[in-house]
Amino acid sequence: MSHDVLNPTPEYLAFWRERHVCTLTTPRPDGTPHVVPVGVTYDPEAGLARVISNKHSKKVRNVLAAQAAQGGGARVAVCQMEGRRWATLEGRAVIRTDEASVAEAVARYAERYGRTPSPNPDRVVMEITLDRAMGRA
Repeated sequence: MSHDVLNPTPEYLAFWRERHVCTLTTPRPDGTPHVVPVGVTYDPEAGLARVISNKHSKKVRNVLAAQAAQGGGARVAVCQMEGRRWATLEGRAVIRTDEASVAEAVARYAERYGRTPSPNPDRVVMEITLDRAMGRA
Protein backbone atom coordinates (compact mmCIF):
# COMPACT_ATOMS: atom_id res chain seq x y z
CA MET A 1 0.00 0.00 0.00
CA SER A 2 1.45 3.36 -1.07
CA HIS A 3 1.47 6.42 1.22
CA ASP A 4 2.13 10.11 0.64
CA VAL A 5 5.61 10.81 2.06
CA LEU A 6 4.67 14.36 3.05
CA ASN A 7 1.13 13.61 4.23
CA PRO A 8 0.97 10.09 5.69
CA THR A 9 -2.15 8.66 7.27
CA PRO A 10 -2.36 9.14 11.05
CA GLU A 11 -1.91 5.38 11.54
CA TYR A 12 1.22 5.26 9.37
CA LEU A 13 2.76 8.23 11.16
CA ALA A 14 1.86 6.81 14.58
CA PHE A 15 3.61 3.54 13.65
CA TRP A 16 6.77 5.52 12.77
CA ARG A 17 6.62 7.22 16.17
CA GLU A 18 6.48 3.95 18.12
CA ARG A 19 9.74 2.47 19.36
CA HIS A 20 10.93 -0.09 16.79
CA VAL A 21 14.28 -1.31 15.60
CA CYS A 22 14.43 -0.74 11.86
CA THR A 23 16.57 -1.94 8.99
CA LEU A 24 18.58 0.24 6.64
CA THR A 25 19.53 -1.01 3.19
CA THR A 26 22.43 0.73 1.45
CA PRO A 27 24.18 -0.19 -1.81
CA ARG A 28 27.68 -1.62 -1.56
CA PRO A 29 30.12 -0.41 -4.22
CA ASP A 30 29.50 -3.66 -6.15
CA GLY A 31 25.74 -2.95 -6.14
CA THR A 32 24.74 -5.64 -3.65
CA PRO A 33 22.52 -4.64 -0.70
CA HIS A 34 23.97 -4.09 2.76
CA VAL A 35 21.23 -4.43 5.42
CA VAL A 36 21.76 -3.48 9.06
CA PRO A 37 19.60 -2.73 12.13
CA VAL A 38 19.28 0.97 12.99
CA GLY A 39 17.14 3.53 14.72
CA VAL A 40 15.24 5.78 12.29
CA THR A 41 13.25 8.95 12.71
CA TYR A 42 10.66 10.12 10.18
CA ASP A 43 9.97 13.81 9.60
CA PRO A 44 7.11 14.05 7.07
CA GLU A 45 7.00 17.86 7.32
CA ALA A 46 10.53 18.00 5.87
CA GLY A 47 10.18 14.82 3.78
CA LEU A 48 13.17 13.28 5.58
CA ALA A 49 14.20 10.19 7.49
CA ARG A 50 17.32 10.34 9.64
CA VAL A 51 19.76 7.71 10.91
CA ILE A 52 22.58 8.59 13.29
CA SER A 53 25.80 6.64 12.96
CA ASN A 54 29.54 6.58 13.45
CA LYS A 55 31.37 8.14 10.50
CA HIS A 56 33.52 4.99 10.18
CA SER A 57 30.57 2.55 9.75
CA LYS A 58 30.10 0.50 6.61
CA LYS A 59 26.67 2.03 5.97
CA VAL A 60 28.17 5.53 5.99
CA ARG A 61 31.05 4.44 3.75
CA ASN A 62 28.52 2.89 1.33
CA VAL A 63 26.54 6.15 1.09
CA LEU A 64 29.69 8.25 0.68
CA ALA A 65 30.95 5.94 -2.09
CA ALA A 66 27.62 6.14 -3.91
CA GLN A 67 27.56 9.94 -3.51
CA ALA A 68 31.01 10.17 -5.09
CA ALA A 69 30.20 7.74 -7.91
CA GLN A 70 26.76 9.14 -8.77
CA GLY A 71 27.28 12.80 -7.92
CA GLY A 72 24.23 12.75 -5.65
CA GLY A 73 22.71 10.76 -2.86
CA ALA A 74 22.71 7.00 -2.53
CA ARG A 75 19.41 5.19 -3.06
CA VAL A 76 18.46 3.62 0.30
CA ALA A 77 15.49 2.16 2.16
CA VAL A 78 14.52 1.97 5.82
CA CYS A 79 11.93 -0.51 7.05
CA GLN A 80 10.24 -1.58 10.26
CA MET A 81 7.74 -4.27 11.10
CA GLU A 82 5.70 -5.64 13.95
CA GLY A 83 3.37 -8.55 13.36
CA ARG A 84 1.27 -7.74 10.29
CA ARG A 85 2.20 -4.05 10.39
CA TRP A 86 5.10 -2.85 8.31
CA ALA A 87 6.40 0.38 6.83
CA THR A 88 9.13 1.23 4.34
CA LEU A 89 10.53 4.62 3.40
CA GLU A 90 12.78 5.06 0.36
CA GLY A 91 14.85 7.92 -0.96
CA ARG A 92 18.28 9.44 -1.56
CA ALA A 93 20.70 9.57 1.36
CA VAL A 94 23.52 11.98 2.04
CA ILE A 95 25.85 12.18 5.01
CA ARG A 96 25.76 15.36 7.08
CA THR A 97 28.52 16.19 9.54
CA ASP A 98 27.57 19.72 10.62
CA GLU A 99 26.79 20.18 14.30
CA ALA A 100 23.23 21.47 13.76
CA SER A 101 22.17 18.53 11.57
CA VAL A 102 23.68 15.98 13.94
CA ALA A 103 22.10 17.66 16.99
CA GLU A 104 18.68 17.68 15.29
CA ALA A 105 18.97 13.98 14.47
CA VAL A 106 20.08 13.10 18.01
CA ALA A 107 17.16 15.06 19.50
CA ARG A 108 14.68 13.27 17.24
CA TYR A 109 16.25 9.90 18.07
CA ALA A 110 15.97 10.65 21.82
CA GLU A 111 12.30 11.57 21.39
CA ARG A 112 11.42 8.39 19.49
CA TYR A 113 13.59 5.91 21.37
CA GLY A 114 13.34 7.39 24.87
CA ARG A 115 17.08 7.78 25.44
CA THR A 116 19.80 10.18 24.43
CA PRO A 117 22.75 8.45 22.77
CA SER A 118 26.14 8.75 24.49
CA PRO A 119 28.29 11.58 23.16
CA ASN A 120 30.32 10.55 20.12
CA PRO A 121 32.71 12.94 18.36
CA ASP A 122 32.56 10.69 15.27
CA ARG A 123 28.76 10.86 15.00
CA VAL A 124 27.21 11.82 11.66
CA VAL A 125 23.66 11.77 10.37
CA MET A 126 22.42 10.03 7.28
CA GLU A 127 19.69 12.26 5.95
CA ILE A 128 17.31 10.57 3.52
CA THR A 129 15.24 12.75 1.21
CA LEU A 130 12.14 10.61 0.83
CA ASP A 131 10.30 9.91 -2.40
CA ARG A 132 8.39 6.73 -1.58
CA ALA A 133 6.46 5.36 1.40
CA MET A 134 4.79 1.97 1.58
CA GLY A 135 3.26 -0.17 4.25
CA ARG A 136 0.34 -1.41 6.29
CA ALA A 137 0.12 0.27 9.65
